[in-house]
Amino acid sequence: MGFSIRDEMPELVQQYAMYLRNIKGLSAKTVENYCMDLRTFFRFMKQSRQLTPPKTPMEEIDLRDIDLDFIRDIRTYDIFEFMNYVADDRNNVSSTRQRKSSALKSFFKYLTIHENLLSENPTDNLTPPKAKKALPHFLSLEQSIELLNAVEGPDQERDRCMLTLFLNCGMRLSELVGINISDVLRNNDTLRILGKGNKERMVYLNSACLEAIDAYLAVRPKDGVIDRNALFLSSRKQRISPKTVQYIVKKYLDKIGLSGPGYSVHKLRHTAATLMYRYGDVDIRVLQDILGHENLGTTEIYTHTSSRQMEDAINANPLAKVKPRKKPSPPPEEDNND
Repeated sequence: MGFSIRDEMPELVQQYAMYLRNIKGLSAKTVENYCMDLRTFFRFMKQSRQLTPPKTPMEEIDLRDIDLDFIRDIRTYDIFEFMNYVADDRNNVSSTRQRKSSALKSFFKYLTIHENLLSENPTDNLTPPKAKKALPHFLSLEQSIELLNAVEGPDQERDRCMLTLFLNCGMRLSELVGINISDVLRNNDTLRILGKGNKERMVYLNSACLEAIDAYLAVRPKDGVIDRNALFLSSRKQRISPKTVQYIVKKYLDKIGLSGPGYSVHKLRHTAATLMYRYGDVDIRVLQDILGHENLGTTEIYTHTSSRQMEDAINANPLAKVKPRKKPSPPPEEDNND
C-alpha cells in the first residue's frame, strides 16, 4: 500500500493491520479506515492523560511510543469517554461512531483472544450505536433502460457490458474491476465473483449479460494487452481501474440527467437489487446470495424500497373492500300540530 496511516501507528497496531489484511482478508481501504479510527483513539488517550505538550494540535500527536503497558492501562471508562468525545466534540454521525466502535472492539479482541496479550477486554460492554438506515437510491426500470441506451462512442461495447453487469448482477465496483475472462463460465452460463473478504460466489448470467459479454469480447483488444486475463481493459490495454469505471458511469448518468450526489456506481448495485426484488418475485435469501451480503439484515433494506408492492399488499387485504354498514334511516317524525 506504500506509505499509509499504518506507518504512523504503534507497532502493535501495525501488526494488527497486517492481521486484518492478510489473515482476515479485509480490503486495504477498510484496514486504513480502522487504523484511522485507532489513531484518533490513541491521540485522544495521550491527550486525556496529559502525555503531550500543552496546546499540541491533535493531528501532531506522535503515537509511535505507545506500547503494551500503555494499552493495558486502558479501561472501559476510557472507551466510553472516547465515544462521548467523538459524538460531542467531533460531531461524528452514528454511522461513523459505529465504525469507530467496531474498530476498537476488533482491535482489543485481537489483543485479548488472538494474541493473548490482555487478560481483560475493555470493550466488552461497549454497544455500537445504531446507525440510521437510509433507503438506498435506485434507478427506475425506465431510467435503467435509458441509461443503457445512452451508451455510445468507440468503447460502447465495453461500457454497455459493464453497465449491463452492474444492473443485472448487482455486483460491487471492486468485483467488476476484478473479473477475469476465465471467470465467465460458458458451460453453465455463470460468472465467478470474488467479493468482500476474498469470498467467492457464483452468479447466473442472463441473456442480456451473455450477449453484452460476447459483443465486447468480439472487439476487445488482443495485441499489446498488459493483463491478458482481465475482462475489462482501459485505453492503455491494462485492467481498467475503479476510478475509470466511476468516471464512465458518471458520464452516462449525467447524460440522462441523473447527476448529483444521489447517484453513483453503487446506486447501480442498489438498482439491480431493487429491480430483482420488485419485478422478479425474488426470495430475500436468494437476493442475499446474489449480492454477496454476509448478513440478511443488509439485504432486507430492499424490501422497503417498493411503494408499489406495499400498496398492492395493502389493497390485497381481504378487508380492503369491506365497507361499514349503512345505518337505517330514522323514521319520520310525527306531526303533532294536528
